[in-house]
Amino acid sequence: MLRRSVLRGSAISGSVLGGLLLWGLWQSAYATEELSLPATTEPSTPLVIHAAFDVPYARPLLEDFHRRHPQYDITYRNLSTLELHERFLNTPDEPDVMMSSAMPWQYRLVNDGHAQPITTSNAEDWPTWAKWRQELFAFTYEPIVMVINREVMERFGPVDSHADLLGLISQHGDALRGRVVTYDPATSGAGYTYAIEESQLSPRYWDLVAALGGADTHLVGTTGEMLDGLHDRRFLIGYNLLGSYVRQSVEHDPSLRWVIPDDYALVIQRLVFVPRQAPHPAAGRRFVDYLLSVEGQRVLSDGGNVAAIHPQLDGPGTATAMQRRYAEGLRPTPLGPGLLATLDDLKRRALLSRWQREFSGEMVGEQERP
Repeated sequence: MLRRSVLRGSAISGSVLGGLLLWGLWQSAYATEELSLPATTEPSTPLVIHAAFDVPYARPLLEDFHRRHPQYDITYRNLSTLELHERFLNTPDEPDVMMSSAMPWQYRLVNDGHAQPITTSNAEDWPTWAKWRQELFAFTYEPIVMVINREVMERFGPVDSHADLLGLISQHGDALRGRVVTYDPATSGAGYTYAIEESQLSPRYWDLVAALGGADTHLVGTTGEMLDGLHDRRFLIGYNLLGSYVRQSVEHDPSLRWVIPDDYALVIQRLVFVPRQAPHPAAGRRFVDYLLSVEGQRVLSDGGNVAAIHPQLDGPGTATAMQRRYAEGLRPTPLGPGLLATLDDLKRRALLSRWQREFSGEMVGEQERP
């Protein structure tokens, strides 16, 4: 587990910050997970999928696809978001499919010419807001949520919004010291994406970051790490978890409550593409076509408890149902060129530098802030 609170009260130079970022690109909290589904017919064809999508949630999808297409010898590797990106840059001819919730990084790869078009009927009919240039497709609709231990709410009152969370941590930081957890934006692509989106969305975001730092919040790289700590009671509050991972996990733990904030809720869309240099492009295209089909989307929603986008699906947890229930509060990240701005090196360095200053409680003149 990585904690940045040990840096509290000390300045971080640009070179040190750069070193932390470089370190973060190559480190992950967990070893790469791998799942193999051997072909059961001959001749067989390899299908290599690289993803930032935990195996328990991807498994129902992979197994259903394999039942339908037993000729594929599937190798599925789950990595952290930034590991996934860096591995692809080093070996772009390794995977047949790339899946990740780190939207800016996926968009950059496709924008740089690393994807090939998919023109199946499912891809052609996919909602226009959920695809780009017939090369990059959103296949999930995942709110970013909070998880609160019920004892906290019994003691201090309900937490239903970002404003409630800020008030709780500001007023009761001592009682919660070391018992709050969130993403580290310097080492998690997803965490960085949430940070830059919130900094543009909420005028109180930096107050919340400062309050989190004041409570010695733990910083980690994955939602899975947060959930592990929440379930074993090391943490009492989790901030900015992937709702798709939270829903099933928290439903089986009566001590926890998960909250889609009612003032605003970020929504991340998990993106998929077939690399231009894919060693087995036909296999990759067939998998993506299945992923966008009503059958694949139903398995994703029912078996993996991940919010599906397909407009024909309207059950609990689908994009259609959430858009209807939380019409005013959902803030999906648009799939378009604006994502590239979040990866501008100067903007990235400025945001992470300010994030660390606010979190560590350093006194910085307003003129020095980005």
